[in-house]
Amino acid sequence: MATKMNPALTAAAALLALAACSKTGPAGNATNTAGNTTTAAAAPTGEPVVPPGKTDAPAGAYALDTAHSTVVFRLSHLGFSKFTGGFGKLGGDLQFDPAHPEAMKVDVTIDPKSLTLPNPPPGFHDTLTGKEWLDAGKYPTITFHSTKVEPTGPNTANVTGDFTLHGVTKPVVLETTFNGGYAPNAYDGARAGFSGKTTIRRSDYGISYGVPAPGTNMGVGDHIDVVIETEWHAGKPTGPAPTAPPKG
Repeated sequence: MATKMNPALTAAAALLALAACSKTGPAGNATNTAGNTTTAAAAPTGEPVVPPGKTDAPAGAYALDTAHSTVVFRLSHLGFSKFTGGFGKLGGDLQFDPAHPEAMKVDVTIDPKSLTLPNPPPGFHDTLTGKEWLDAGKYPTITFHSTKVEPTGPNTANVTGDFTLHGVTKPVVLETTFNGGYAPNAYDGARAGFSGKTTIRRSDYGISYGVPAPGTNMGVGDHIDVVIETEWHAGKPTGPAPTAPPKG
């Protein structure tokens, strides 16, 4: 029996096919399969353009934009897959200085009770936030406090900090990429974005339940991969956003 295709998916597929059949011509124009040249659409005027790793965002104190920030973790489940979860409640402060990245400082707080899981079976969330795992009732916060920033490239750095999980504090190094930013504009205050990643061993923090015996995968992995995406903002828009021109 034929499957009825979603109209939106059909339109998206058509656009992708059109893009695949086009090639770039002189001056950024596109040449279609019929040999006709079309002018590339210009970016909307008045909107901030952020080249990767570039910024004119000013130095100063920034707050975590929790609507555009995530902390995701992955760990082995029986060696068959990487179980993935995250946390929904984050907070943080950043001392931002693009001219002197080694002077930057960051503090982040995570609520372990805000653990998010894909399709958890009944009681699974309570198990993972309970005494055998996160013990969120006894240890209500997970924190990171930076102690050193070492630039490793034009827009990368190793950020060392004190990471506290399950009541245990140990140094952790985040491999960090600065994704760019902009100064306050008519739409938004100043904004900057970073990506980060690290790997920790949960047993180092007193969470050893289910760690596989040496030489086996039968259990839940000790090593946890952590991937972080953050945006930070400061100040207010410089004025009312321009209104769209009238149609017609």
